[in-house]
Amino acid sequence: MEISSAQIAAMVKSILDNMAKEDGGIPVGVSNRHIHLTREDADTLFGAGYELTPLKDLSQPGQYACKELLTLIGPSLRPIENVRVLGPLRSKSQVEISATDSYVLKVKPPVRESGNVRGSAPITIVGPKGVVCLKEGCIIANRHIHMSLDDAKKYGVKDGDTVTVDVEGKRRTRWYDVQIRASENFRLEMHVDTDDANAAGIGNGDRVRIVKE
Repeated sequence: MEISSAQIAAMVKSILDNMAKEDGGIPVGVSNRHIHLTREDADTLFGAGYELTPLKDLSQPGQYACKELLTLIGPSLRPIENVRVLGPLRSKSQVEISATDSYVLKVKPPVRESGNVRGSAPITIVGPKGVVCLKEGCIIANRHIHMSLDDAKKYGVKDGDTVTVDVEGKRRTRWYDVQIRASENFRLEMHVDTDDANAAGIGNGDRVRIVKE
């Protein structure tokens, strides 16, 4: 009996759906606006030798939210207050915001991988002891999936690849060009900002699925 292309497509979809159910999909972590600091900038904002105060561990090993909160100011002079600092300290200071935040601040941050701040938008950070005016460092983080090397092998991808992701539910969405970030130090989780999460109607712990094409 000859099988039509439509039947083949339906069989493939059924197999992929079952695969997604077996692995449970990829958990989502919604990333709110936040700040990463260098030692030098932390000294300026909080005082020389100041040590950040860990508040809670984040999903990725070694990363944590701090009790410290700072204020962001852009050309609009409309501040965004109580922006959380994340630890540990880094080699370059970085501010990650959403597109909605950029409209408030009147800045034009590029969509970038975290850590890639060269030529990004300037931003001013105000702390209790001083002010830091970054000439570059403000970005909108790209959509990405953290995963271990074993998970990368399981999904048939490698660090730096891009994939398509389906979000199911009441506001079904498909995201393209989602970056894979694979390392033995990472834990499986897709990171999106608050704009993406609100548009898709999802929150922390919801599941998404890599589309097998």
